[in-house]
Amino acid sequence: MEETNLDSRDNPMRAITPDRPVRLQRSELAVPAIREDFLEKAARGPADTIFLDLEDAVPPELKLKARALAIAGLNEIDWGNKTVAVRVNGLDTPWALHDIVDVAEACPRLDMILLPKAGSAFDVRFVETILASVEQNRGDGKRIGIEVLIETAMGVANVEDIAASSPRLEAMIFGAGDYSLSMGIFDARIGAPSSNYRVLGDVDESGGRALHWNDHWHFAKARIANACRAYGLRPIDGPYVDIGDPEGYRNAALRGLALGFEGKWAIHPSQAPIANEVFTPSAEVIASAQKMIDAVADAQARGVGAVSVDGKLVDMAMLKLADRITRRMQLISERG
Repeated sequence: MEETNLDSRDNPMRAITPDRPVRLQRSELAVPAIREDFLEKAARGPADTIFLDLEDAVPPELKLKARALAIAGLNEIDWGNKTVAVRVNGLDTPWALHDIVDVAEACPRLDMILLPKAGSAFDVRFVETILASVEQNRGDGKRIGIEVLIETAMGVANVEDIAASSPRLEAMIFGAGDYSLSMGIFDARIGAPSSNYRVLGDVDESGGRALHWNDHWHFAKARIANACRAYGLRPIDGPYVDIGDPEGYRNAALRGLALGFEGKWAIHPSQAPIANEVFTPSAEVIASAQKMIDAVADAQARGVGAVSVDGKLVDMAMLKLADRITRRMQLISERG
């Protein structure tokens, strides 16, 4: 079965938009561009993707210095086969335009521009137009991708339009911190569930009442993941700020995995290996996928449309799932 046929059925947008680069983005590590000592360590670390931050991690008086350090770091450090992005300042700031132009012009190694606070399709198209102009002047033929942070109420409200805005757009990231501000949520444990989002059960036989927590990020995350999958983008879960709580981070990543996300931000190097583990299919999943592929191939050779594997019916829909798992493992193997 040809991979293109599978892709066109899973992703109808592939038939009407140019193919986007296939990148592994299980973990995306935030590195303040102003911290030169962090850049080399990040390049040698386990994260699949690195973004050099010119926005929230940099005070106003150091913005120009951070931009210069990001350019130097991109050009002078060996980033290996990692994906490297730069988070520019928001389009409503005086630094945004030169962040985009200067970095894109000077850095052949740049893979993506990370645009914060994307609120509309116009925001993406604006950045796309700038990048197209820079690329024409550069003339090296490299195409710079865009990933966006969905971190405002407006961004979530327009998420489908944003997802469909440009074939240059590759990924959407849920930014829980600024989204909390936008929604008027006063909770410093960004990325973690809130004890206020609770359901109290009825009185049981012992006179007690069970307390259940839900995930108050669920609506925004589910909508972002769905929009990404509808338009062929990579959905990436956002930060978990309590770096002293690795199990909390792991469980947040697992919730993202269950919703269809394929990676998560890491705001500390210690979080990247956890994200890599969570968003890598387990040995059991890989073995099951291969067993399904083999069983269906055998059934097709015998002229049978469906077959039972380990007591479960396996048909063409399950074969597509198995094929996707196999292709993801190939990508992880290439990453090394």
